[in-house]
Amino acid sequence: MRIAMWSGPRNLSTAMMYSFGARSDCAVWDEPFYAAYLSHSDAVHPMQAEILAAGISDPAKVAARCATGAIPDGKPVFYQKHMAHHMLPEFPRDWMKDLTHVFLIRHPARVIASYHVKAENPTLRDIGAVELTDLFKEVASLTGRSPVVIDSVDIRQNPEAMLRKLCAAIGLPFEPAMLSWPKGGHNDDGVWARHWYNAVWNSTGFAGAEGPLPAVPEHLTPVLEQALPYYERLAELKLTL
Repeated sequence: MRIAMWSGPRNLSTAMMYSFGARSDCAVWDEPFYAAYLSHSDAVHPMQAEILAAGISDPAKVAARCATGAIPDGKPVFYQKHMAHHMLPEFPRDWMKDLTHVFLIRHPARVIASYHVKAENPTLRDIGAVELTDLFKEVASLTGRSPVVIDSVDIRQNPEAMLRKLCAAIGLPFEPAMLSWPKGGHNDDGVWARHWYNAVWNSTGFAGAEGPLPAVPEHLTPVLEQALPYYERLAELKLTL
């Protein structure tokens, strides 16, 4: 099984990768298209040179490995942590047809507040809300079925219940090992991990339930207002407790 887990940044995506990486049967790949995205766009990100040097800049080569390349360590499950905004319009899509797709969402107020701490003044493109919704439609059209949607707030409220629901929805047995991982990061973290993953590195499992929505800086309110309808469309389809 090859699982494409799509999200925007600051969406609990790294914790989910660690969760699947803790399974006995699963290999993981951290943001396969990151280097290709940076090399084919005008985006400027922290650690850009290191990401380009370490990654694969040819999107066709990334797509081929995602779809048919050997799974590391001979594992039967290949979990791919993808950022929706990395999939530029010119990148291939046919590789997605035979994968199992999951869309991980998070309220944009939480995304914006978290992103702003690491890289100030995120734009709508930075948080990937539009791209995630558009890609959901593309995947549904390519595969002929509606992909699974899961909300990070629900995972944090009850990790075991939601992971059991997710595993059942994609036809994968649940493993209790998914609920924890060793402190200090994962061997397959991308080179950018030291900038973005500090909190997850210091964790050994999912953080507790989230509180009220955070306040978004006034100058970022337009980004929130633009992103919210896209989040709400996918939230209507999410797995529920």
